[in-house]
Amino acid sequence: MHKKWFYLYIFFIALLFVAGVYILKTSKTELKLPPFVVPSITPISTQPVSSQSAELAIVKRVVDGDTIELSDGRKVRYIGIDTPELHHPTKGVQCFGKEAMEKNKELVEGKTIKMKKDISETDRYKRLLRYIWVGDIFVNEYLAREGYALQATFPPDVAHAELFRLAAEDARIKNKGLWNKCK
Repeated sequence: MHKKWFYLYIFFIALLFVAGVYILKTSKTELKLPPFVVPSITPISTQPVSSQSAELAIVKRVVDGDTIELSDGRKVRYIGIDTPELHHPTKGVQCFGKEAMEKNKELVEGKTIKMKKDISETDRYKRLLRYIWVGDIFVNEYLAREGYALQATFPPDVAHAELFRLAAEDARIKNKGLWNKCK
């Protein structure tokens, strides 16, 4: 009789093991995203929604790929993107950080820009959080599309999150910028 219970016990343990493996395997495959093909990014609108909500400012200097200092001394952090670090205390200079800063300089340094707020006024470092345009170029989106930045969404500032996601994905697919150099 004990032998019968022993075999039943072993069968039950084996059944649990097989069920567990099956559950783990299927849950992993359900989390996989389907292949994603992104068409060329042509934003519907690259201008602030209304000119009254946009603030004009002159860029005094570029701090890094996603941060600038204005002529009045205020610092601005670009919303929705993140470029490789140049001045991080623990990360140091990251791959493509210098290139991102140089591209940002080329785009905005010494120029008049339009800035638009989303929801948050500042970040934890007291930098203004803004979307940036220089002429007709939406700088935040441009840096992501050309592979100088990754998308970095921090709610509640999500007005252009999907645009940045598509732009960064387009750069990745086309192997642009940091996607080519930092593997």
